[in-house]
Amino acid sequence: MLPEIAGIPIDFILFALTLLGVALFHNQTLFVALAGVGTISLYKIVFTGFPTGPGVSGWLSQLAHEWVTLVNLFCLLMGFALLSRHFEKSRVPAILPKYLPDDWKGGFMMLVIVFVLSSFLDNIAAALIGGAMAHQLFKAKVHVGYLAAIVAASNAGGSGSVLGDTTTTMMWIHGVAPSVVLDAYVAAVVALLIVGVIAAKQQHAYSPIIKNTHIHTQVDWPRIAIVALILFAAMATNIMVNTRFPDAADHFPFLGVAVWVALLVTIPVRRHDWEVMPETFKGAIFLLSLVVCASMMPVEKLPSPSWQTALGLGFVSAVFDNIPLTALALKQGGYDWGFLAYAVGFGGSMIWFGSSAGVALASMYPEARSVGRWLREGWHVALAYVAGFFVLLATLGWHPDAPI
Repeated sequence: MLPEIAGIPIDFILFALTLLGVALFHNQTLFVALAGVGTISLYKIVFTGFPTGPGVSGWLSQLAHEWVTLVNLFCLLMGFALLSRHFEKSRVPAILPKYLPDDWKGGFMMLVIVFVLSSFLDNIAAALIGGAMAHQLFKAKVHVGYLAAIVAASNAGGSGSVLGDTTTTMMWIHGVAPSVVLDAYVAAVVALLIVGVIAAKQQHAYSPIIKNTHIHTQVDWPRIAIVALILFAAMATNIMVNTRFPDAADHFPFLGVAVWVALLVTIPVRRHDWEVMPETFKGAIFLLSLVVCASMMPVEKLPSPSWQTALGLGFVSAVFDNIPLTALALKQGGYDWGFLAYAVGFGGSMIWFGSSAGVALASMYPEARSVGRWLREGWHVALAYVAGFFVLLATLGWHPDAPI
């Protein structure tokens, strides 16, 4: 029996305190996250042990069990930061105002672009590309509500695609058909429309697109080629490993290595902006710290699978890493996987650290690290989540699969 306070395992209380610290001290998030990892690790080493064993040896075995996920995330965060800089310096974002409407619909169309990109790219890359475009389109003056919408669009776009999000890829590996996950787009499109319209109008009132600038700007095609090669390397590796060598994916970080191989071979083409690495490194360590904290939680039991449970998991994923939630749901079985994909995918958009896309974008826009501002100015994300979920429920209904 795990030690509890008021029926809640102390592990969860410590994790909740870590997340509360992140919310309250958003200028010291890295320190708070590392303190949380240290405190939870020490508590479990001394008092409860781990599923992999007791004491320090159990802790090391736990980290060894998670190392592939951690290395992949680290490599993607670091690599996609360089990718986003190449995309920004390609001058494509600078010429977008020539093709986008110059009222609020321009901001909305940019969010649609992020949504589409995330359907076949990692949502981290889609969010960072969206952040780079917004930096150019709005002259670096971006409303926090619009930043929340960029994250929401990237998570929504990935929720219905087995290539667009780690959680949906996990479902695919586990045997869930891509056509089942595709159902999530019914909810995701509704959520995008709500978030997109409201956030675009917020941004237009705050700082509208400046038309007719950079009219004679030329695209730097070698940089576009670098971006394309990195994304192709990630996509091709993801498809090949998960279809031909699914067991190997659990033992080596192929995805992260592929991204960095592509980066290294393109060094002679254009110089990478290595200057962004120190700040990106801090953001990556922060995210990995939260993932490690989540992996040590005793998430042995969830409520019985139902649409109510799936709806609740969306709110939980705003503060709790969605990878262990998805893994446990897959082990439990009996979910409608389209609902779960949307819930744990889009739900993380409600708070900036609820998804890796949010953490990555916050590294570009530090003002987004205020939980208060995110909730106050990005209130439409929670509204869109609920609305999208119930549209999906009303149109397709809850059709749970038998345990896989």
